[in-house]
Order: sequence, then structure tokens, then C-alpha cells
Amino acid sequence: MAMSVGSSGGDEKPMSDINTTPLVDVMLVLLIIFLIAVPVVVQTIDLKLPKVAFEPTTTKPENVSLSVTSAPDGSCAVYWNMTKVNAEDLLNRAVAKLEADIKKAGGVENLTPEDLPEVHIRGDINVPYRCIGGTIYTMQRAGFPKVGFISEPEPGQNVQRL
Repeated sequence: MAMSVGSSGGDEKPMSDINTTPLVDVMLVLLIIFLIAVPVVVQTIDLKLPKVAFEPTTTKPENVSLSVTSAPDGSCAVYWNMTKVNAEDLLNRAVAKLEADIKKAGGVENLTPEDLPEVHIRGDINVPYRCIGGTIYTMQRAGFPKVGFISEPEPGQNVQRL
């Protein structure tokens, strides 16, 4: 890299040429840095995120309705319809309910996924996740394949299907 200080002829004019080589060097380095850094920042996994909308549920008589709240001491309280149950009672009731529905249908081979009862959980907004998660785990352990949540839309929002 050479640098010109001025002409040797004795002219005292200021030099008006700008050396752009350092500028181009810096720009090329920045371009390379951005080419390397951008793929790291951008997620490369394709995801299809769910669209949020409230969908009205149809309640069938064979569905299980659970309510989950928490006591002031931090313990979980699960209600099967209006009856308070502990974790062991919840599992026993769920297994008995599923076995009764299978027997009523004439065996597992006569059931389709649409015929199986669903579990609808209503959880208080202040309930710790461990209470809801434990309830979901217990119901799935009993054999219920469909577990859903019942929520209340904000006042004034339109309910729509996607």
C-alpha cells in the first residue's frame, strides 16, 4: 500500500484524491462478518405456529370434566365434576371410567378415536403449572388420549373457527 504525500514539483496545492482502498477493505470484512453471523441468528427450523382463536367445544355426556384450583397453602385441589379427589382417587376413577366406556362399546376393537371420552380441564388462572401438569399426566396415564383445556374468551372478542 503506497501513499502519495504530494507532487515533487513544489506545487503547494492540497491533494484532493482520496485513497478508498482502506474503506473497501473494511467493507469487505464487514460483509464477510455479516454473511457468517446472519445464519446463526436466523432460525433454520421450519415451524408452523398455531393460530390463536377460541373454538367452542361440544360437551358430550361421557366427557370427564375436571376443575383444578390451588389452596392457600400451595397444595393442588382437583375436582371431578363437583367431588374433590386426590391423585390416587383421580387415577382410579379415570381407569374405571375408561374401562366402563370400553365395556359399554363392546370392546376396544369397536371403538374409534372419536368415540373415546375426552378430558376437559378448567384451571384457575393462579394455579401453579405443576397442578395442571400432574392432572394431565394422571389422565394420560389412565389411558385418555384427548385432554383439552376449557378457557373463557376475553369480553368483547368474537369467537371464530379457523
